[in-house]
Parts: sequence; C-alpha cells; structure tokens
Amino acid sequence: MTERSALTPTPVPDPHGSARPAPPAPAKRPRVHYAWVVAGVALLVLLGSAGFRSTPSLMMDALHNEFGWSLGTISSATSVNLTLYGLTAPFAAALMDRFGVRLVVVCALLTISVGSGLTMLMREPWQLVLCWGVLVGLGSGSMAGAFATTITGRWFRARQGLVTGVLTAAGAAGNLVFLPVGAWLVEQHGWRSAVVVVSLAASAVAVPVLLLMRERPADLGLLPYGATEEPAPPVTDGRALARSLRVLRDAARTRPFWLLAGSFAICGATTAGLVGTHFIPAAHDHGMPVTTAASLLALIGVFDVVGTVFSGWLTDRVDSRVLLTVYYGLRGLSLLLLPQLLAGSLHPPILAFVVFYGLDWVATVPPTVTLCRRHFGEDAPIVFGWVLASHQIGAAVVAGLAGLARDALGNYDLTWYGAGGLCAVAVGLCLALRTGRTDRAVPALG
Repeated sequence: MTERSALTPTPVPDPHGSARPAPPAPAKRPRVHYAWVVAGVALLVLLGSAGFRSTPSLMMDALHNEFGWSLGTISSATSVNLTLYGLTAPFAAALMDRFGVRLVVVCALLTISVGSGLTMLMREPWQLVLCWGVLVGLGSGSMAGAFATTITGRWFRARQGLVTGVLTAAGAAGNLVFLPVGAWLVEQHGWRSAVVVVSLAASAVAVPVLLLMRERPADLGLLPYGATEEPAPPVTDGRALARSLRVLRDAARTRPFWLLAGSFAICGATTAGLVGTHFIPAAHDHGMPVTTAASLLALIGVFDVVGTVFSGWLTDRVDSRVLLTVYYGLRGLSLLLLPQLLAGSLHPPILAFVVFYGLDWVATVPPTVTLCRRHFGEDAPIVFGWVLASHQIGAAVVAGLAGLARDALGNYDLTWYGAGGLCAVAVGLCLALRTGRTDRAVPALG
C-alpha cells in the first residue's frame, strides 16, 4: 500500500457515506506584493532621470568660459530639453500601452546615454542643442510623470497618492546624488567628466529594468495592490500617436484640462525653468561658490523628498484643489523674497528659503495627478502627459527668458519677482476648478 502524497486532498465524507476530495487550499500569497518591486524599479529609473536632467545647470559657467557662449545661448539647449521632456510624455504613455513599459524605458535610457556621451565631442552651440537638448530631452521625457502615473495606475488601487508622491520625490532625491557629485567633478576634472558619468549611469540603470520590470499584475497572476476584483482588460487600437492626439483633442474640450495645464505650466516655470536652471548661476553672481550653490540646490531636494511624500499622503485625505492653492501661494511668497536673501556665503535666511521652497517644489504633482484621474478616468496617464507637457513648456520658456534677462540686465531680480506674480495666477486657476468629474469627460479609450 503506497503512502498518500502530502499534496493529495484528504477525502471528506458526505452525508451519503461516500468520500469526496476536499477543495484545494488557496495558493499562498507572497509576503511582499510584486507591485512594490515594480515601484522600486520605477523609483531607481526616476532617480537617475532626475540626476541626468540636472547636469546642464552645473555646466553653464564652464561652457561659457571654454567656448565663450552666452548664458542665453546655453540656456537655449536647456529650453529644448525641457520642451521635449514635456512633449514626449503623452506619447510615451501611449507607447507604453502599445509596446510595454520595459522596452520604452530601456530605449529611453540608452538614448540619454548616447546623447550625453556625444556631448564630449561638441564644438558648436547647435551640437549642444542636438545632444543635450534633443536626445537627452527625448530620453528623459519618456520617463517623465506619465511613467509614474502608468505604474501607479496599473499596479496600485490602494496607496495611489502615497506611491505617486514617493515616485515624484525621486526627482528630488536624484538631485541629492548628482548635484554635489557633478559640481565636484566639473570643478575638479572639467565638465566632460560629468557627462561621462551621466552616460555610464544611464546605461547601468537599464539593467534592473530589463531584469525586474513587469508590465501588469495579471502577467504574474496577481491583482493590483489593494484591489478586490480583476480590473478590466486594457483595450488599445495599436496606434499610439493617434490615441495620444485623440485624447488631447477630447481633453482640450473640457474646462478642467485648461485649468490644470495652465497651473502646471506655472509650476514648471517657477521650478525647473527658473530655480532648477538658474539658481546656481544666480547665487554665483552674488559671490557664492558653484559647489556651495549646488549643495543648496541639492538640499532643496532633501526637503522636496519630504514635502512630496507628505503631499502624497495628504492627497489621499484632503481636497486636491485646496492643496494646490496653498502650495502655489506659499511658493510665490518665497520667490518674491529670494532677491533679498542671496549672498556670497551661507546665512540663516537663505537656509530658511531652501527648507521652505524645498518642501513645496513638486508637492503639486500628487494632487494634480489625482485631479486628472478624477476628471479623465482611464485616460489619466495620457492626459497627465499633456498636462506635464504644459509644465515643461512653461519651464522651457522661462529658462530661456531668464537667461536673456540676465544677459541684458546683469542680474536675475526681475525674473524672481515675475515668478512670484505667476504663482498668484496659478492660485486663481486652482480656485476655478470644480469638484467631481467634468461635464464632458474624455471617453475611456484603454
């Protein structure tokens, strides 16, 4: 007589005296949901992407000294970078639906690696625009906010606001690593050493994406984290470009889209476009060493991490319109005060600005993503991609104008005051948003 296998269910007698097998035991769930692994890989990607984008601000004085290019000329490459970073995002979201997150992100990282590496060979301004403006802009744009929105939308039902905040904060955390290291490399070994590090780092980040990234929970037989039922299967028509443009067309017919796009354009103008690009040269104008200014910008990133994660937590609990109104109002006040705070050395007022402004830097992202989901449903990743495009266009315009203003006026004071005024406009746009879904919601296309 053979021994019963441990996997064979024990017969259960029925009322009629016969034996029937017991129902199979449910499969044991893993202790850590794979959504957290995917979120960790996304966090690494966004950390690197943020560091790659921050490098041009470190090279402005070095390129000016070596090639004699004006700050306005150098800023034009940053403007192209920021514009493409934004315009690529909605198409990247549709491409991720069509070809998969892993393929799109790996191609984007390799594009950054090539663009950064070729910068070492440049001799003319147009080459800077091509390498750092076009190639790095396209690559980093493919891993912009639409990427984080896609990951959280596919893998999470619970904790969406918190995870969005953490992934958004990765941008600030990337600056923590790259800004001080990059400033030291530029000062000690020249700007070419910094672009080599960026090129190698972008290639290295592609490895965990290839090994660990998965497309959807269903691929592993899982539900999204916090879900109680299987989500509807994705429906795509195979034409990423057409879908992106169709979603834009439908979203542009709604009032909330223009309010969100307008306020987020001001967000980009007053962060990446102005402070992210020109804070270091502006501080250097007041006699502050580049390494010290870069460390302050990185310190802004420290508090940005805290502020954005906390904003994600608040977004799960507080009206997103209220949060955005408070964030833009406080940001405007801090920028109006900045011209009086810059000096040749560290002192308590500038440190207070760093803390205050850092907490507010990209805290706007989690509530903006939530409002996109509320008004546009399943198309939220693509709609947010277009809203992010407006963010980057605002950043690009101000990055270029601030450089021209510095060349013409000899200082950045006017740009700081103008940015404070823009924040007041953003407050008005946020107050004009209504609760609930828009009256003409975008049809769900996938």
